[in-house]
Amino acid sequence: MAVHRARALSDIRGLGRLTADALAGLATLVETLHHTIARGSAPLGAPVKGPMDGISGLVYRSIRGAVHGVASGVDALLGEIAPLLEQETSSARRDALRAALGGVLGDHLEITANPLAIPMRLRRGGVALDLTRAALAHAIPDPRGRVLLLVHGLCFTDLQWKRNGHDHGAALAREAAATSRPLTEIYLFYNSGRHVSDNGRDLAAMLEVLSRAWPVPIVELALLCHSMGGLVARSACAHGAAAGHRWLDALRDLVFLGTPHEGAPLERGGNWVNVILDASPYTSAFASLAKIRSAGITDLRHGSVLAADDVARDRFATARKAARARTAVPLPEGVAGYAVAASVARSAADLKGRLLGDGLVPLASALGHHAGPEGSALFAPGHQSIAYGVSHLGLLSSKKVYRQIRGWLLSD
Repeated sequence: MAVHRARALSDIRGLGRLTADALAGLATLVETLHHTIARGSAPLGAPVKGPMDGISGLVYRSIRGAVHGVASGVDALLGEIAPLLEQETSSARRDALRAALGGVLGDHLEITANPLAIPMRLRRGGVALDLTRAALAHAIPDPRGRVLLLVHGLCFTDLQWKRNGHDHGAALAREAAATSRPLTEIYLFYNSGRHVSDNGRDLAAMLEVLSRAWPVPIVELALLCHSMGGLVARSACAHGAAAGHRWLDALRDLVFLGTPHEGAPLERGGNWVNVILDASPYTSAFASLAKIRSAGITDLRHGSVLAADDVARDRFATARKAARARTAVPLPEGVAGYAVAASVARSAADLKGRLLGDGLVPLASALGHHAGPEGSALFAPGHQSIAYGVSHLGLLSSKKVYRQIRGWLLSD
């Protein structure tokens, strides 16, 4: 009971801060529009920047100050109470709600130190793993030298790998137990609203700690990734290589399910909303609403993996500029890379499937046709597969997709 009260208080604190930020942001939006109208700006051109002067400016400043003042007082009170009750435990429903919110606003939650922000964790059964040798040996009684890490996508949690009663990771572990190469499955839970490059850097560092703390030597490491999780994994490989991490020596396989290696059209379409709204000073104030979406979402526009990409520095740049800026990142040498693309069409002859792919990621993007260096293919022809009649989320529970993954990872 104490645990539930502590988590409720933490969530109330987080929602209170988020509400205060939203109200203050709304006040700024109204002030910008008010300022533009008061100046009699032309229909096209730049909006009026900066706060208003005089009584109007004082009113808007007072509104923002009052909102944050009340929120800070409530937050401080709840902050004193919550630690008295807090314990480390997991709730699938709470995690799912935090993950959905984090996917949309996760970067803001982290920057503002909001309690709803999700810290990156390696987990098993929804329970965070303490990355020390003794703690891992206690949590995993029979650790294997072959480790499978599953990396979820945008707005998801590690527990949502289980869909329609099936979990690729658990199923692979069961079947591998009867072979000469048994494995232990673990899962990543992370804030998918952060930049892909930030999550990739932190994952690389976490895998380095894991490789040193694992109770037995890790002789083989495989990563199974869904959607955005594949970009995070590729980013982790790039960060790990730059840092000289030793976990990469054990990495053998990378499997990507519906990963937008070349980006997602829906995010590119969303970015044009910004361009249109910014065209007039009378609508530019509302462009800020379209820019609420997280850094993680905007990274999906062109499959950005590295912080050096201009998309990471100016994430609302026009599509053409962002496409030129994206850095092509090859797969690590000596690592087998595999890609499964899904198509809502029933066969290759259906034009709808070629245009829509799995409903979110086009076939060419999921298969990385031009995502390698100098526009080369990211995967060898025999390391690609298309699952027809399967949606983006269906990749998590499709039997045909599982058979393909099993063939790649469990074959001798």
